Amino acid sequence: MIKKLLVFHLFLIGIIGQIHAQEEELSDEEYFALVDSINSSFTYQYGTIILGDNIATLQVPEGYKYLDTEQSSYVLTELWGNPPEEVLGLLFPEDIGPMSDDFTYAVEINYAEEGYIDDEDAQEIDYDDLLEEMQSDTDEANSYRIEEGYEKIELVGWASEPFYDYKSKKLHWAKELKFGEQEINTLNYNIRILGRKGYLNMNAISNMEALPIVKQDINDILASVEFNDGYRYGDFNPEVDEIAAYGIGGLIAGKMLAKTGFFVLLLKFWKVIALAVGGFFTAFRKKIFGSGE
Repeated sequence: MIKKLLVFHLFLIGIIGQIHAQEEELSDEEYFALVDSINSSFTYQYGTIILGDNIATLQVPEGYKYLDTEQSSYVLTELWGNPPEEVLGLLFPEDIGPMSDDFTYAVEINYAEEGYIDDEDAQEIDYDDLLEEMQSDTDEANSYRIEEGYEKIELVGWASEPFYDYKSKKLHWAKELKFGEQEINTLNYNIRILGRKGYLNMNAISNMEALPIVKQDINDILASVEFNDGYRYGDFNPEVDEIAAYGIGGLIAGKMLAKTGFFVLLLKFWKVIALAVGGFFTAFRKKIFGSGE
């Protein structure tokens, strides 16, 4: 699979070089043929997927398809322009690909081994106060993002207020985000599944127009993943297992308790995926082929 993606990447670079050398742009037909070539270059999986080193099991929901770790990393960094990070895979609706012009959303899956998270604070959280705190933290983190060459982020508000299911140990909420000067705001629908040594992280990424679709599908997505034996929340052994330095509130806010006793912002939580879906293909075309006008 790596070889296949590498060949395609070299093919794409070759085309770009030819275009710049000729100082001309691709026609609409050639451009969409390239997009189709990108979408068809991926190999998807269905059914039962073992995530990581037997950490959890994904039952790909009906109407979805799964993209493995290597291909997902390529999509996230090379095609969508995100900071490099470890990823277990991506879930796509069956009729959607990474470059589809009718893109709705995709679900990023990864795992964070940061210790057992005590959920006792879940009922005590004031989500209005938490939102204000997160907005302030986002503003502070923007200086780091800009230094790293990424757009600033504005946390507009909750797109869906946090909800925690004590029985299943599954938490989900959604944020509305504005990246830079983009006209269309981004939807970041967050799912956290608590386990013995950390949590599974599933983020549904799209624009705000897709919120009704994601809400309609969220139960299927929530039910699709479970920890395997030895990694489940109930397998926690206080005598040998580490406990995370934060609870449910800190998990939502993207914070951890530092050794000094003060909360500090985990900047990686704010390196979310910026997909301005409405203008994505225009931007992609301009990036590769010129103005597109």
